[in-house]
Amino acid sequence: MICPVIELAQQLIKRPSLSPHDEGCQELMIARLKAIGFTVEPMNFGDTQNFWAWRGQGSTLAFAGHTDVVPTGDEKNWDNPPFEPVIRDGMLYGRGAADMKGSLAAMLVAAERFVAANPDHQGRLAFLITSDEEASATHGTVKVVEALMARNERLDYCLVGEPSSTEQVGDVVKNGRRGSITANLRIHGVQGHVAYPHLADNPVHRAMPALNELVAIEWDQGNEFFPPTSMQIANVQAGTGSNNVIPGEMFVQFNFRFSTELTDTLIKQRVQELLDRHNLNYSIDWWLSGQPFLTARGALVDAVVNAVEHYAELTPQLLTTGGTSDGRFIAQMGAQVVELGPVNATIHKVNECVHAADLQLLSRMYQRIMEQLVA
Repeated sequence: MICPVIELAQQLIKRPSLSPHDEGCQELMIARLKAIGFTVEPMNFGDTQNFWAWRGQGSTLAFAGHTDVVPTGDEKNWDNPPFEPVIRDGMLYGRGAADMKGSLAAMLVAAERFVAANPDHQGRLAFLITSDEEASATHGTVKVVEALMARNERLDYCLVGEPSSTEQVGDVVKNGRRGSITANLRIHGVQGHVAYPHLADNPVHRAMPALNELVAIEWDQGNEFFPPTSMQIANVQAGTGSNNVIPGEMFVQFNFRFSTELTDTLIKQRVQELLDRHNLNYSIDWWLSGQPFLTARGALVDAVVNAVEHYAELTPQLLTTGGTSDGRFIAQMGAQVVELGPVNATIHKVNECVHAADLQLLSRMYQRIMEQLVA
């Protein structure tokens, strides 16, 4: 007999929920949550389906996740169709198996077991689920958080089921994330013929010294929890495609992944001071996709570490590495936020997979966290 966690994970994987589409995943989850006494509030914005569900009162522990997945790429490169889940050699294959339908199944089944054992639990257990995490992330968790904050909704602890583990489930717990800010910089010049440079103004030539200086800056040295801030140039565009035309404009896009040692305001200030010092004629637009956040040792981190030590017999590393997650929005509510999920080795790849046994183990960890914080 197939275990409940794997069965639910397979049901979710079968739904081709390419971001921001949900394709019935949330409907399946909502039905099961209602069956165990949760109040469910759909909170849909734009093209995105979200829901907020809760059971009980008092100190609140929320489990957060997303039903959307990234595109599969050429399905011919998959050993099995990506939306037809299969278990082979103990591995569950399918798009979303690791990121993050496996975690959703583990959360929900953990809640079912927890409620059966603790029907009159003391705290409040909640779910915050979105279908817009992998794409623009504009109508998903960020909008739900804004709505919850506007009505002073309480959220003390939040566990995000993102695939945080590296080698085995529970070896890494993310207790924070770096901030991310992107600059779209345009250096303005004067287009002209390469044979008559005195009649033109080459923005590429003008920009190079400033960009060299920008790349060489050491922004900070990080701290106990964060690596040093990283700045990377992602895109550079200039020219008409002709070898005899000096371009009139140069576009440069660069991104900062920054620690709590910096602020987005300070980054903008230092970059613009540098550009001004080089006397560049420029325009710049900034896009802040997330502030850094950190959850120090406390009730949530202690509960997660305890659960991992109990079931995986190892002590997890507390790290803030990697990209951004919806935890950056949830942290704005003042909640303690951590991420604990399956091994991330195959996320976004062809033949995405996860150890089936890991999902069962993860579900037990989630249940133990519930028992420590809201039983």
